Amino acid sequence: MPQQAWSDKRERQYKDIKKSERERGRSEGRAEEIAARTVNKTRAQHGETKGSSKSSRSGGSSSRSGGSSQRRGGQQAQGGKTRDQLYDEARRRNIDGRSKMNKQELANALGRS
Repeated sequence: MPQQAWSDKRERQYKDIKKSERERGRSEGRAEEIAARTVNKTRAQHGETKGSSKSSRSGGSSSRSGGSSQRRGGQQAQGGKTRDQLYDEARRRNIDGRSKMNKQELANALGRS
């Protein structure tokens, strides 16, 4: 684990993220890297670091910022529904595994049920 003075909350966050990444099949080293980067970014966004850069506080290249679907207003598959709308429909229909599905997978699962 990196040599940093993280709070107990951030240590728990690091361990939870690392565990989650390992469960997703990432190598130990890659899981540690992802967890550390995530915790450090969260710390920067909450002003817990001395010298956080503007880009780390603004979100940088997060998968949720930008992307072609957002340029189209977040609408695409399944009659122009957003991923959140598809997810809500999947929850109403009680489709298993929906939380790990992307938009296309949700649309496919809803089309089959």
